Amino acid sequence: MACCCPAMKFQRPFGLNRKVVSDSGRDSSFWGAEVVKANHLKAQSGPQKIQTRLIRSVLTPSVDQESHEPLLRTPRADPKNVASIILGGGAGTRLFPLTSKRAKPAVPIGGCYRLIDIPMSNCINSGIRKIFILTQFNSFSLNRHLSRTYNFGNGVNFGDGFVEVLAATQTSGDAGKKWFQGTADAVRQFIWVFEDAKTKNVEHVLILSGDHLYRMDYMNFVQKHIESNADITVSCVPMDESRASDYGLLKIDESGQIIQFSEKPKGDDLKAMQVDTTVLGLPPKEAAELPYIASMGVYVFRKEVLLKLLRSSYPTSNDFGSEIIPLAVKEHNVQAFLFNDYWEDIGTIGSFFDANLALTEQPPKFQFYDPKTPFFTSPRFLPPTKILDSIVSHGCFLRECSVQHSIVGIRSRVESGVELQDTMMMGADFYQTEAEIASLLAEGKVPIGVSENTKIRNCIIDKNAKIGKNVVIANADGVEEGDRQEEGFYIRSGITVVLKNATIRDGLVL
Repeated sequence: MACCCPAMKFQRPFGLNRKVVSDSGRDSSFWGAEVVKANHLKAQSGPQKIQTRLIRSVLTPSVDQESHEPLLRTPRADPKNVASIILGGGAGTRLFPLTSKRAKPAVPIGGCYRLIDIPMSNCINSGIRKIFILTQFNSFSLNRHLSRTYNFGNGVNFGDGFVEVLAATQTSGDAGKKWFQGTADAVRQFIWVFEDAKTKNVEHVLILSGDHLYRMDYMNFVQKHIESNADITVSCVPMDESRASDYGLLKIDESGQIIQFSEKPKGDDLKAMQVDTTVLGLPPKEAAELPYIASMGVYVFRKEVLLKLLRSSYPTSNDFGSEIIPLAVKEHNVQAFLFNDYWEDIGTIGSFFDANLALTEQPPKFQFYDPKTPFFTSPRFLPPTKILDSIVSHGCFLRECSVQHSIVGIRSRVESGVELQDTMMMGADFYQTEAEIASLLAEGKVPIGVSENTKIRNCIIDKNAKIGKNVVIANADGVEEGDRQEEGFYIRSGITVVLKNATIRDGLVL
């Protein structure tokens, strides 16, 4: 049978999302596997040799789809087949004295979260519901936080999943009398959990650190792991020379396979790990500034490979970064996964301090405010914040404004130059993203909240109200009763009431 076989070259820039090009040509995005369609298609007949690293599609007559299975089908990653292990960390000496009476993942960050909330929330948002946390040092406050936040009764609802805290313990035999000797040894001592009935369907195991700040969809990571038929996949980021020696560094070939791994190299060994990171899709200038590929300490293993490595291949190796991964590179298909978003290792007092203060920048490189992928923490049922003679509720954005004798409701946005006095602002039911706000402003529309240089006094602002720039709401004429619904407000007893969902146009003076 004659067929037309358009050749599509499958390029692997080792990124976040697999993208398929449209009929118009090529997707120029680096961060994801790309399929590039040939511009010229030629019909051929007779037997053909399938070229290496080419995917071919076959055009056939329109027939019953069930009788023609696709030639290639990439299995989709199923979160039900994934378990995650979050490492509770060692003694945390680099974060001392913050870790003098608490484990590293229990250290507070961002005002109301703890570091453990980062990988826990990433797991939940990724749909992963089988979660183990390994703890050892100063674990009391960490265990208490986990039980209050992520249990079945009062915390996050996991459905048919579970969260298990696996505390270091001693058992019979000489080996059982030792505490965790490293990251790999911690997992080895609890490797029996993967023989339990509730983990029998687990095919892939995520190894996560409990002291990093980042937002990541782990299922994209696992999907890349499956597509590359990897035994192990290491998530990594480009890194500059000033910090490169603090991380495991790696070299990769053109298919994304790791060919060399060196844990925290120094001196000449560090220089030897330099690579041309333009291969990652970085522009030349940025590649010159970031000449290393650093491991994030985030791994995914095929379960049977992990069990074999820890039990039989390297039974005395205690650390993933310095022992297991470098040894596995020589014998297994170990792939790199390039992560192209904010990531910070909160491992020292300096990095912890800088990462926290960076959250106050405008705009911040990382923000907790994302309704689609929220970060969870323990519900504390505390009242709103009171500042002098005012109250500011949870989740507000206040930029260089003045708030006097007023209440600012949840999710409120109050922009620079705004003055609120004797005002009750009820807040909003949802957030608008920065992109949505920019789009509204570009169209001449007003976003939810109070816009720049607006002055408001003696006013009630109902939920989701949109008040424009340079507005004055003061009722300077002393009107006691007034109905101006078409303009978005009423006046009752001399108090201006802005309606729910109303829009007050720029420059209006009341």
